[in-house]
Amino acid sequence: MLDLENIQNSFKQYFQNKPFDHCVIKNFFPTDLAKELENEFLEYDHSDWYEYNNPLEFKKTTNNWNHFKSKTYEVFRYLNSEPFVNFLSTQTKEELFVDPGLHGGGLHIHGDGGNLNPHLDYSIHPKTGLQRKLNIIIYLSNKLDTTIYGGHLGLWAGDNKKPKKLIKEISPDFNTAIIFDTTQNSWHGLSRPLELPKDIFRKSFAVYYLKDPSNSVSTRHKALYYPRENQLNNREIEDIIKKRASDNDYAKVYKTGN
Repeated sequence: MLDLENIQNSFKQYFQNKPFDHCVIKNFFPTDLAKELENEFLEYDHSDWYEYNNPLEFKKTTNNWNHFKSKTYEVFRYLNSEPFVNFLSTQTKEELFVDPGLHGGGLHIHGDGGNLNPHLDYSIHPKTGLQRKLNIIIYLSNKLDTTIYGGHLGLWAGDNKKPKKLIKEISPDFNTAIIFDTTQNSWHGLSRPLELPKDIFRKSFAVYYLKDPSNSVSTRHKALYYPRENQLNNREIEDIIKKRASDNDYAKVYKTGN
């Protein structure tokens, strides 16, 4: 299903890339498969999407296997299969485990005005107690011309409290994937505004892999966001960020409007 040699070659720079371990893989799927997967996405206005709509994030997602069409279902099964996870474990030199529930993963879609502030992903899986270690994001929008529409993925250097400097931008070109370590203060998000016509969307697959927690691991169960420059010192934004990272209050701010 995948050209593992292509992925392995991309991993040659994985541990050298900055600001945290990552690699970018062109032609992640065979082209015909990538097109089929793109076409299997739910319509943007479909009721099966879950919408995040607040000043920190504006996107729709589903990790419900019952919403996946046949080829999408098959691909997620493969990405969670023992052979592929063993392959990733070898590349990253870390024993990895799958999350069959696709917590935080699955299908993601952004429309016009889509947003994702710089953030750190959750550290400890709220169901399994394992530590989130590795992300794969695969972009599947054949009509998304990023030179016109934006939507780049930014990677920031920072500490465990805030991002400090944008180091790299990755264009979400069709059938391009990024694999990155989430344990290294891995601040990421949309670094450019997303301005789309009504018939074009930023689509992606997302799969996350887990490991046994390290002794010094953060206990964070929810994503930690950071304000954009025009949101700094805004008490409303600070309150949303605090609630978004809270085990008790996170659901209160998923949908606040923009």
